[in-house]
Amino acid sequence: MTTTPERTGPVPLGMPVQAAFDDHRPPSAELVGDCVHCGFCLPTCPTYTLWGEEMDSPRGRVYLMKSGLEGEPMTDAMVQHFDACLGCMACVTACPSGVQYDRLIEATRAQVERRHDRPRSDRALRATIFALFPHKRRLRLMRGPLRAYQATGLQRLVRRSRALERIAPRLAAMADLAPPLTRPERLPGRIPALGRRRAVVGLLTGCVQGEFFPGVNAATARVLAAEGCDVIVPPRQGCCGALSVHNGREEEAKRYARRTIDVFEAAGVDAVVVNAAGCGSSMKEYADLLADDPGYAERARAFAGRVRDVSEFLAELGPVAERHPLEVSVAYHDACHLGHAQGVRAQPRALLRDIPGLQLREIPEAELCCGSAGIWNVLFPEPARELGDRKARNIASTGASLLVTANPGCLMQVASALQRQGARIAMAHTIEVLDASIRGLPVSALAVP
Repeated sequence: MTTTPERTGPVPLGMPVQAAFDDHRPPSAELVGDCVHCGFCLPTCPTYTLWGEEMDSPRGRVYLMKSGLEGEPMTDAMVQHFDACLGCMACVTACPSGVQYDRLIEATRAQVERRHDRPRSDRALRATIFALFPHKRRLRLMRGPLRAYQATGLQRLVRRSRALERIAPRLAAMADLAPPLTRPERLPGRIPALGRRRAVVGLLTGCVQGEFFPGVNAATARVLAAEGCDVIVPPRQGCCGALSVHNGREEEAKRYARRTIDVFEAAGVDAVVVNAAGCGSSMKEYADLLADDPGYAERARAFAGRVRDVSEFLAELGPVAERHPLEVSVAYHDACHLGHAQGVRAQPRALLRDIPGLQLREIPEAELCCGSAGIWNVLFPEPARELGDRKARNIASTGASLLVTANPGCLMQVASALQRQGARIAMAHTIEVLDASIRGLPVSALAVP
């Protein structure tokens, strides 16, 4: 059984003590006060489920935030409890008091990143992650070495030996998560609507999504065009800032957000469609992120109002393209930042149920995170593995032949867990299933393990 990360003690006597939080956007005392410590969040919290430790539950972390607001110092132990949070927002869904834990944890993490001195190894790992993942060109350069790593059989050998896992577990986690790389599919700047034009939409291609799952973007463009949309793919778009904002890198996230707003405003689209749950969640919160920016506050509010997850947008638009049968049983996995953070649950299920022949099956413990959570599975590989294995067992119990979800991180995390357990379940993004139905493709055209 995985244990909670190592804790350190209080500040030694004689050392100067400063309050945990400064005056720049600390966690709101009013929002902290909304928590009545009822405990409804506990069974849905992944870290509390793993470790059963109060301070690794949402209400425990809210208590620590309250202590920080009252002048307690930011100790290593306090930071480790905040770091251990996956940010899955299952507690937001479960909370009967409406505690806005999502806003609280993001404000807290920004304080941590500014005011806490992390160990050198942790700083180095985080610097490496953020020097790579938000940069499409750098990710693109990784494709060649990764394809060689996979094609030569070295990846299978490393997995079986578990040598890298013992020597460098975080590096092993990154290597293990790499998906099978397919041929790059570069989209043109504009894909015209098929038939009568019903909308003009911009498509966020994403960083990891664009480079490691290019087929998802191609499928998204085809489906939108089939449903009567002109699809604009701005070539200058970059990272939306989701990873940065979820990990407290506030100024970096703001830079990415401003650029994203600039690029899609210039494109003149009716809506900005997103097919990665974490990205869509962050983009819908640009108004909060840029609230103090006089040049962008109003623009961010208007932009956020135009952001839609692709399933959400298609449900609002209504279907015109014919759906052909797909005789397949599907287990649908709610990506946390789609189901919990955005509240988009019914729409993807409705899109799948509209496909003739498709059988939709629900996954037990659906509210519990798979352990991906952005970069959490790299920072905490052992507990992430335990959560992934738990999710994989629940998926396998459905007897479905295809797992469907809407986030690249979930696809990588669950694929790795299913492979460890020897489960032969194909995997696809929601939009890939819909694309196959509209095009009349066989089930075998969808992704395989």
